[in-house]
Amino acid sequence: MKTKLIAALLALGCAAGASADVNTFVIEPNAKGAKVSPTMYGLFFEDINYAADGGLYAEKIKNRSFDFPQALLGWTTFGDVKVMNDGPFDRNPNYVRLASSGHNDKWTGLDNEGFFGVSFEKDKEYRFSTWARVPEGGEAKIRVELIDPSTMGESQNMGSKEVTVAGKDWKKYTVVITPRETVEKGKLRIFLLHPDNTVLDLEHISLFPVDTYNGHENGLRKDLAEKLADIKPGVFRFPGGCIVEGTDLESRYQWKNTVGPVENRPVNENRWHYTFPHRFFPDYYQSYGLGFFEFFQLCEEIGAEPLPILSVGLACQFQNHDPKAHVPVDSLQPYIDDALDLIEFANGPVDSEWGKLRADMGHPEPFNMKYIGIGNEQWDPIYPEHLKPFVDQIRKQHPEIKIVGSSGPDSEGKQFDYLWPEMTKLKADLVDEHFYRPEKWFLAQGNRYDNYNRKGPKVFAGEYACHGANHKKWNHFNAALLESAFMTGLERNADIVEMATYAPLFAHVEGWQWRPDMIWYDNFRSMPTASYYVQQLFSLNKGDQVVPLKMNGKPVAGNDDQNGLFASAVKDANGDLIMKATNVGDTDQEIKLNLKGLKKNQGYNSVEITTLHSDDPLADNTLDNQNVVSPVVKKMAIDQAQDWTTILPAKTFAVYRFKK
Repeated sequence: MKTKLIAALLALGCAAGASADVNTFVIEPNAKGAKVSPTMYGLFFEDINYAADGGLYAEKIKNRSFDFPQALLGWTTFGDVKVMNDGPFDRNPNYVRLASSGHNDKWTGLDNEGFFGVSFEKDKEYRFSTWARVPEGGEAKIRVELIDPSTMGESQNMGSKEVTVAGKDWKKYTVVITPRETVEKGKLRIFLLHPDNTVLDLEHISLFPVDTYNGHENGLRKDLAEKLADIKPGVFRFPGGCIVEGTDLESRYQWKNTVGPVENRPVNENRWHYTFPHRFFPDYYQSYGLGFFEFFQLCEEIGAEPLPILSVGLACQFQNHDPKAHVPVDSLQPYIDDALDLIEFANGPVDSEWGKLRADMGHPEPFNMKYIGIGNEQWDPIYPEHLKPFVDQIRKQHPEIKIVGSSGPDSEGKQFDYLWPEMTKLKADLVDEHFYRPEKWFLAQGNRYDNYNRKGPKVFAGEYACHGANHKKWNHFNAALLESAFMTGLERNADIVEMATYAPLFAHVEGWQWRPDMIWYDNFRSMPTASYYVQQLFSLNKGDQVVPLKMNGKPVAGNDDQNGLFASAVKDANGDLIMKATNVGDTDQEIKLNLKGLKKNQGYNSVEITTLHSDDPLADNTLDNQNVVSPVVKKMAIDQAQDWTTILPAKTFAVYRFKK
């Protein structure tokens, strides 16, 4: 598959005479162009496809506080086990009471199935914790086991610890277990140990790998978080998406329920657990263990600006056609207060109500949030009517915060054309555009922003992905290639496009409901897709300033009329010149780069070429073969005065970084 690409790379730098077959790009490195926003390329997170629980959030126990609508969903009990509902945490009242069966050879306890199994690896450490008490006083013991139910060995127990619980008061107990074998489809098992008169209460039963991202106890799965950090995103949007709206207002995402002690964060219905009957997961809920504090903390650690999205008081309009399903405009104040309180939580002093909570959670310094989004994919006059009082009060109290509005669920058409002028009237700072569209759309939209009004709000391309034709909604190479072509148009229009995020971000191979997605994983492994690499290459090479670029004497048009070529050029603060080019066609293209206006001693003496290519447009990476489509990097010295010629192979995205 890569033979053709390697042969083309060997031809890099070879002289070629001018001919009708040569595509001449003229770049002016010294000319002034639009500033590229540091937030230009980022990440969009939504808890779909088991992206949070069972994914980025490293908790291995499902329904750990017994507060799913079916209290024992995810659990199997044996012996004398009862669910109680007067527990120590007011927002998670349920717990289990374990009592001895009265027979020495009849055990009491429970198993947890985890998320597609409780996975654990040999010789790695796992932190088990639970809140517990002995309601009648005294002491009681449990044995906590990591088991392999499919083993043919003498024991299912692959590692265990005993925990002694003492006293009538609720306390947190923690032990670390080191399994002797690796098991992907294991379970957590808890036995109540004798004597026969024992009664023991357990609440918030949890199991985390000790080795989480940056070592946080309520932490993130390390390999997934590292893949986010490796993109070096400029912005991180959370928590969605449609879950912001909720199926109804009661099930909307409420950030205040996701902060404070993790054991007292209430379970919420995930609107995706029933949405897709073709891939139905009725046990898909949100534990809120991955909450706004953890999102802000992740943003800080990966160097991304946080962009939280909050409810505008409208339930999902796809599912709610009755106006009574939404909050009346004159009753919006609690929702507006949520937005104002969030700004205080993120940025306020430690002696403020919400700033103190942030400090109590371990972060006295402000998170320096600069953006806030209000509403997701709303439409019709009801949306700007609801948005206006948010804008008025946020502007009055926090003029430093940029407000993101929405252009609705479509990339063009009636609602899109209506909402953009409305966002302009409201003076939104950015407008969130969404487009999950087929290949032809992406091929035709490379010049989408060339003629946008430069005097209105900036653009946030907040959700986009190329969906393959004929229902091939997978992460095949051709979709990623066309995304790269489209993204050159984002970059050429950096004066109007401030940020862009591909979506969705994550998908568990056993729990996905929507595709394509940027990163796929099972319980142990994770896999970057071709689309991941496109996003990463743009982000790592975004530069600081756009520089003028012409092709064959004309400004790059960003459409398929230019021999299947799409391109953009930027300059980095360190002096590097970066050109990105995509050849969507079926034939190799010879390219001559003419660097116009270089002064004496300004030439470049080396170039780094990174290419993403496949001979098969439907090629895709898998967990078992992760390098079917992956970047190839080549560095070479050049004698650069004015012109440099190369071959851009068919079906290839290339980044050329020229260095002095």
